[in-house]
Amino acid sequence: MKKILFICHGNICRSPMAEMIMKHLVRERGLEGQLSIASAATSTEEIGNPVYPPARAELARHGIPVEKRGARQITRADYERYDLLIGMDNANIRNMHRMLGGDPRGKIHRLMDFTSRPGEVSDPWYSDRFDVAYRDILEGCEKLLEHLENED
Repeated sequence: MKKILFICHGNICRSPMAEMIMKHLVRERGLEGQLSIASAATSTEEIGNPVYPPARAELARHGIPVEKRGARQITRADYERYDLLIGMDNANIRNMHRMLGGDPRGKIHRLMDFTSRPGEVSDPWYSDRFDVAYRDILEGCEKLLEHLENED
């Protein structure tokens, strides 16, 4: 089973959106037994907090259920536990390298780098553009899933 951890700054907007979107895509394709998906933060600011209400509302607009969960911070053990650690922006990637002690096995990637539009998923916490974040995360998750299906 391939294990994926989506990571953003606080684990209340982008990374849980990616987690829920990817779980939804996996269910639609009947791949539940092949992928394990979770999310985490690089900061401690939101530990224990649920998905931010505007992120939850954006997911609901697209029929994507949101599981009850609390934000958590990544740990060094996550590097061993997960096959892919997928960050949303460059700051996430820098923090992951620092917190996880580097990336000797090439597990750390930006989500949008799986698409034809490599780069960052902008943080809707600041822009209030949860629709744009949703669009980018959906595209990233679809392309990541295609990448994983083509690996086999």
